[in-house]
Amino acid sequence: MEHTRVLIADDHAAFRHGLRALLTGEPDLEVVGEAHDGHHVLDQAVALQPDVVLMDLDMPGGGVEATRRLTAASPHVRVLVLTMYEDDVSVYAALQSGARGYVLKGARKTELVRAIRAVASGELIVGPTVASRVLRRLGEAGHTDALAAFPMLTDREREVLSLLAGHLTNPEIAARLRLSDKTVRNHVSNIFAKLGVATRTEAVTRARDAGLVGP
Repeated sequence: MEHTRVLIADDHAAFRHGLRALLTGEPDLEVVGEAHDGHHVLDQAVALQPDVVLMDLDMPGGGVEATRRLTAASPHVRVLVLTMYEDDVSVYAALQSGARGYVLKGARKTELVRAIRAVASGELIVGPTVASRVLRRLGEAGHTDALAAFPMLTDREREVLSLLAGHLTNPEIAARLRLSDKTVRNHVSNIFAKLGVATRTEAVTRARDAGLVGP
């Protein structure tokens, strides 16, 4: 029987050990190692060459960034996100970074094992709760495109970017969102940094190209 080699990446030792024990009884799954942060998982993946990495998003070193770097350096290694977060931003950020699956912590053993096997065989899979959210969002015009294009932005930053695309000034955005001018300036600075742009015009162009059109 061919084994699927699994690397567990999570900053909670008790959770890693529990997950190892959970998977040990599966004859086709072999836990080959554990990692405690985003940097360690990259080193372990190079050393151990797992087939699947179970990746927590909320750990030191960043699960999303670790996924992006891992899938770029070792595309043969499949990442299955295993996390508590089911918000849209986390889902799209993980999938856009190269994850092949997204399952919530607390999923039943049968669901998790099925997801590991599916990802190992090259499928893209999300848990049922996450799938319901994705399908619902697909029905909301424009929302999916914005999330897919800008997964690094918070909901508030996307609101600000949308208003920038509508050519509103900072004071006008502050009035619209009932924020202080300083808060809006901070949001705009964060948006520039995350999008890698230097001017409002560049940010607006990126927003309009992605379909995030202001009023």
